[in-house]
Amino acid sequence: MEELLTPAEMALVDKLANNETALIDAAGRAVARAIKQRFAPCRVLVLAGPGNNGADGRAAARHLAQEGWPVRVLAAQDATLEDVVRAELVIDAILGAGLSRDFTGHGPDLLRAARRIVAIDVPSGLDGATGAVRGYAPQAALTVTFFRLKPGHLLFPGRALCGESLVRDIGIPASVLDTIKPSTWRNGPWGLPEKTLVGNKYAAGDVTVLSGHMPGAARLACGGARRAGAGMVTLAVDDMFICPEAGLIISTAPLATLLEDKRRTTFVIGPGMAPDAAARALAALTADGTRHIIADAGALTACAGAPEKLRGAAIITPHEGEFTRVFGPITTDKLTAARQAATQINAVVVLKGPDTVIAAPNGDAFINNNAPPWLATGGTGDVLAGIIAALLAQGMTTLDAAAAGVWLHGEAALKAGPGMVAEDLLNQV
Repeated sequence: MEELLTPAEMALVDKLANNETALIDAAGRAVARAIKQRFAPCRVLVLAGPGNNGADGRAAARHLAQEGWPVRVLAAQDATLEDVVRAELVIDAILGAGLSRDFTGHGPDLLRAARRIVAIDVPSGLDGATGAVRGYAPQAALTVTFFRLKPGHLLFPGRALCGESLVRDIGIPASVLDTIKPSTWRNGPWGLPEKTLVGNKYAAGDVTVLSGHMPGAARLACGGARRAGAGMVTLAVDDMFICPEAGLIISTAPLATLLEDKRRTTFVIGPGMAPDAAARALAALTADGTRHIIADAGALTACAGAPEKLRGAAIITPHEGEFTRVFGPITTDKLTAARQAATQINAVVVLKGPDTVIAAPNGDAFINNNAPPWLATGGTGDVLAGIIAALLAQGMTTLDAAAAGVWLHGEAALKAGPGMVAEDLLNQV
C-alpha cells in the first residue's frame, strides 16, 4: 500500500531528508518536465509565495526557461490581474498543503483570472490533510506533488480540484518513513485470498446473510460473498421463496437455530431488513462476541442515534446519510469522522462514497480512489457487504477485509463499465 502523508508529516520528511537546496531543484525540474510532457510551449507565469512552495515554483521557471519557454516569475502580492490574463499557463506556487488560515484576498482574485493552472503540491487554499477548501481554491488542470500523496489529494472536493495528480520522486529516501510511521494509505491493489490444495468448502469460509422484507438486497449480498470466494453462503429467510440462482443455500431456520452451528462464523445483517427486525437480530448476534458481523443498511438505521448498539460488530458499511443518522452530523473532515466512529464502537468503519474511507479503531485508515461514478446505483452496497464478508470469513483481518473488499468492488465496477447495474458486478469480482 502507498502511504499518504499529512502536511505535518511531509514537513518532517523534508527535515529528515536534510538537503533543501537539492530537493527544491529536483521539485522544480519535476514540475517543468510534467508541464513539457502535457503542454505545448506557451507564455507561463509563476505566482510564487514566500515559502518552499514559492521556491519550487521559481525552480520550475528556471528549468522551463532553460528549454526556451517564455516564463515570468512574480511574487503573488506583486502580480496584477493583467499579468495573469496575459499568461497562457499559470503555475500556482503561492501556498503549500499545510494551511494555517483561509486563502482570501488578492491571491484568489489572481487565480480566478487564470486560463489554465498547474498547481505545485496542491491548489492554493486546499487543505492537504482533509481535502477541504479553506476560503478559496482554484481548479487545476494538473497538480504535481512530491514523494507521497496527501489525504487531500484523494478526498473530495480536493481530488476534483487537483485535476490530474502526479507524484514525483525528488530523491527523498523511503527510509524516512521508518521515523514518520504513517497511519494512512491509498487503498489497493488487492487480490482474493489464495485457496489451499487440501481445503474444503467450510475451510474457505462460511457466510450467512439474513434476509428481510426486501430479499433481493440480501441475494445481492450473497452473490458478492460467493463470487469473492466464500465456500458456503446461506441466505436466511422467514419464508421460502423461489430463488433462480443455482447453488445458493436457503434456510428458514430461526436465528437461534442457525447460531447453534459453530461453523457459521460470519454474518451479514441489514440489506433489505426492516430496522426493528435488524435490531433484534443484531442484539442476538453480538451477545457473545464470537462471530464476525458486517452491519449495513437496516442494521445501521436500527442504531440511529445509538452507536453503542453497534459494539460487537466487526465492520459497518454506512454511506454518509446512514453514518450521520447513527453518529450525528460530520463536523470534522471525513477521515477524522470515520476514525472517531471506529474508536467509539471498536469496529472497522467503511464510510462509503466516491472517496470511501476505511478506518480501524487503532487509527489506521485507507482512502479509496478507484470507484467510478457509475457505481452509485441501487444494490451495489449490498454486493460490497457480501464481498467483505467473504474475505473476512476466509481469514483476512477486519481492516484488510474491508479495504480489499472496497478496492475489488471498485475494480469490478470499472470492468463492468458505464450503465452497469448491481448484478453486473458479480461476474467481474
